[in-house]
Amino acid sequence: MTLLPYKEVHVLDRNAEYLGVPTYELMENAGEAVFITMEEQLKLKKSKVIVFCGTGNNGGDGFVAARHLSDVCNVEVYLAKPEDKVRSNLARKALIQCKKAGVPVHVIGGMENLGEIIAKADIVLDAMLGIGVSGKLKEPYSDIISILNDSGKIIVSVDVPSGLGTDIWVVPCMTVTFHAVKEGMTKMNSGDIHVRDIGIPRDAEDYVGPGEFVYYPLPKKTAHKGDSGRLLVVGGGPYTGAPALVAMGAYAVGTDMVHILVPESIKNVVASYSPNFIVHSYPDGNLKELFSTMKRLQPGVEAMVIGPGLGSEKNMMAATSEMISNWWKPIVIDADAIHAAKGVLKDIAGKNVVVTPHRKEFKDLFGVNASKDNVMKIAAKHRVTILAKTVPNIITDGKNMKQNRTGNPGMTVGGTGDVLSGIVGALIARGMCPYNAARLGAFINGTAGDMAFEEKSYGLTAVDVAGKAPEVLRKYL
Repeated sequence: MTLLPYKEVHVLDRNAEYLGVPTYELMENAGEAVFITMEEQLKLKKSKVIVFCGTGNNGGDGFVAARHLSDVCNVEVYLAKPEDKVRSNLARKALIQCKKAGVPVHVIGGMENLGEIIAKADIVLDAMLGIGVSGKLKEPYSDIISILNDSGKIIVSVDVPSGLGTDIWVVPCMTVTFHAVKEGMTKMNSGDIHVRDIGIPRDAEDYVGPGEFVYYPLPKKTAHKGDSGRLLVVGGGPYTGAPALVAMGAYAVGTDMVHILVPESIKNVVASYSPNFIVHSYPDGNLKELFSTMKRLQPGVEAMVIGPGLGSEKNMMAATSEMISNWWKPIVIDADAIHAAKGVLKDIAGKNVVVTPHRKEFKDLFGVNASKDNVMKIAAKHRVTILAKTVPNIITDGKNMKQNRTGNPGMTVGGTGDVLSGIVGALIARGMCPYNAARLGAFINGTAGDMAFEEKSYGLTAVDVAGKAPEVLRKYL
């Protein structure tokens, strides 16, 4: 049985809304699904049902369920906190509809009479706390849960038992969960588990969208320079613009510092693209010095992007292979470095690696076409994350897979792939795992490209794409 991680639930909700399914519609469907399941599994007619609701969307599901339950049995809702503490706009809307339907709604005034309230019930519906709760549970929830668990009543939980993942949780007879079983749920802690479809489109699961921003690490108010990631870019040589475009992409998604390592002859050219770049150099052709400079810079950064603009000269490829083998932090292997990676696949297996090949590069590197099955099998075999620049993009770590269909034909212009590798590298440097960085990076890059296309049509450039990436963040974060 595949268990759905908590954060993926939020990813699905946001992606469903992006695809045209309002989150309130999902809440309505969830509450109705709880009612239907209870009607199928329990004797509801003339039963007394008490619904305990929290202040978030789990409580909202409970309000909807209570409204439906009121058609066939005697229902009362008890709020764990006062109405003005209901923090979710969707839950507040569901509460209003519940009261309009004539369902009595009370606020728990104290624990002294809670046992008496529960004693009058035949069935208790637990809709207090949803997914992702951890640590020590706060009042009033811990006391309510203790009393519920000692009551001997039939308890049904909504989506997950309240408090699951903390020091105390509701132990229900049955849990009605939505879309998939959630991480951590078992028959022992959740009772009989009933999975119900609530209308999340399959595409919300198969394709990246704004939901992927759930994984974007927001900086703390007390953050200092460097806390939001420091990235090293190794590239340049025949192509001076490529490493600069990588850096532009990295800065566009919020990394704090970008170091660029290029040959001495192009250092000033690369530096001239932006005063934000921290440019290091090595004597042209001195690959030993390139390697030693890379090793010297390694402790001061969180991740590296290697390849853009390096060229395919034989000695450079050998040096690149050596750098890849000796890099012990997360790395994005792009462009010319993809060819150099061919001989060191065994050295990168199991490390935090993202490889970003287009179709031809994928076949040259792995010897097979870039179909979904092949990309996933190769990623699993070599234990790397692959962001295949196919149409649509295929992103997989060998266990999970998503596709990206943002982007447009105008992005065939040179340099958009460099921007993409910079975005992915920056997200890793900010603390995201390679797979999540690759899937979010693909969405940001493609969506930025679509925004640029609206303005520039087929005249867009890679600089235009990098310039739109902050707008993607502003729109969806």
